[in-house]
Amino acid sequence: MTILSRLDMSRSLSREDYDAGLKRYQGRLNQLQRAARERRISTLLVFEGWDAAGKGGSIRRITAALDARDYQVIQVAAPTDEEAAHNYLWRFWRHLPRAGRVTIYDRSWYGRVLVERIEGFARTREWQRAYAEINDFEAQLVESGVVLCKFWLHITADEQLRRFQEREQIAYKAWKLTPEDWRNRDRWSDYELAVNDMVERTSTRQAPWTLIEANDKRYARIEVLRTVCERLEAALAMAPDKP
Repeated sequence: MTILSRLDMSRSLSREDYDAGLKRYQGRLNQLQRAARERRISTLLVFEGWDAAGKGGSIRRITAALDARDYQVIQVAAPTDEEAAHNYLWRFWRHLPRAGRVTIYDRSWYGRVLVERIEGFARTREWQRAYAEINDFEAQLVESGVVLCKFWLHITADEQLRRFQEREQIAYKAWKLTPEDWRNRDRWSDYELAVNDMVERTSTRQAPWTLIEANDKRYARIEVLRTVCERLEAALAMAPDKP
């Protein structure tokens, strides 16, 4: 049994519970981030997941709770010529958060062991070596005091198809669906294998993966918010008092 197959994809929240949870955790996150800024504790949130899994929606529920001066969202696409001229981690190092601030990556360095692996953009020895490189990179971040949260938003193939078809029918969402999304879907089994390898080899004690059952968007958004709050609370509890 694979890691992803052990998830309970039936998890869901009622609208009433979602509204209550959203109010509770967004309020708590606002307070925690203010305290983290005072203590100069930086936060780094990494979002990975299937196309249409709800990464953007979860990120928006986080940023809605934060002071706009305290965060930046980095949307990761194909590297520019400048970025491609450096080690693949370079473009992520340069966006790390200032002390007390938040950086949110909408996709991340894990592209090395996902899309670059599947599509052949990285040679076999390069993506195989990347697991250790990524673990070392993340260990350095955590050891320097960064609160690092890594989320994989998981949906089933049937749910992804439903969302793709829904996007096709809604004018203001149609732009989100591209031929590349359909092409990636055709390689679902290859990506699923790569995701399982990724989680197994890069979920460490210092930087564990949080796997979110995201067939129900309400459930996924609250789980993401709850997890970020818990991690910040733990970091603040361990931090020395401000002098």
